[in-house]
Amino acid sequence: MTSGTHTVTGPVSRLDQYLVNLLSDSSRSQVQRLIREGFVLVNGAPSQSGARLHPGDQLTWEIPPSQPSLLTPEPMTLRVVFEDDDLLVIDKPAGLVVHPGPGHATGTLVHGLLGRGPGWSSIGGVDRPGIVHRLDRDTSGLLVVARNDVAHRDLARQLKDRTMHRRYRAIVVGEVSEPAARIEAPIARDPRQRQRMAVVAGGREAVSEFRRLEVSPGYSLLEVSLGTGRTHQVRVHLAYIGHPVLGDRVYGRPSVAIDRPALHAAVLEFRHPRGGRNLRFTSEPPPDFDAAWKAVGKSKML
Repeated sequence: MTSGTHTVTGPVSRLDQYLVNLLSDSSRSQVQRLIREGFVLVNGAPSQSGARLHPGDQLTWEIPPSQPSLLTPEPMTLRVVFEDDDLLVIDKPAGLVVHPGPGHATGTLVHGLLGRGPGWSSIGGVDRPGIVHRLDRDTSGLLVVARNDVAHRDLARQLKDRTMHRRYRAIVVGEVSEPAARIEAPIARDPRQRQRMAVVAGGREAVSEFRRLEVSPGYSLLEVSLGTGRTHQVRVHLAYIGHPVLGDRVYGRPSVAIDRPALHAAVLEFRHPRGGRNLRFTSEPPPDFDAAWKAVGKSKML
């Protein structure tokens, strides 16, 4: 077990944000887990990730040794579009949960990764080996997973620095009038419905940009780029501007055209953590997405 102490300097900051910058080899999720499990003390007492630090506060922390995963590997057919000693890029089908959580103790992407053998990054914790970022269960498309901690740290930095580029295809309700636009609206837990996210004053910075690809009577096909990676960000932002994703039961309404949110992670681009060469991957939307657009999309002149 490693430990450390530090006296806070500089302006007021959140505990988790300050500690991420201080412990450069740890991810935000790893830091938040340490705080949650009581391994971080502020002025000698346990605290919370969102606690505000002030100059002069005393931090102490312990980093326990990694524990072996207790998850059971499962055989699973995964569509791997790239693989080497450092990472995999996977084209995830809709309906596959990325990592274990309440109600999903088995059958996740993580179980499938373990079924391919050992050797996954440990930074995300024992329940999330290899997981650098995630897609919602019902979102299809591309994501990258890390085979080792060195690759994980580099990929996580690219996410933080916004040099990893992710673009989605989305079918939305309503005819989007702008050919392109930028959405800057902070996101946090919905104070009225804690199972949802919402645009909330004082929430975490969230930036999305979209480009209109096609429009039909009552619907639009968009390409959406992420500047940040908040939970449900694309769905929340598009609902916020009055164009919820087609079939989104949480932020919009059900649709007979598709039984999930019509959202697909179509483009993933990043630097390889070993050597820095640029990698770019694309994925065509799955049949249910195409069928939904054919059902609602009758292109008209813009």
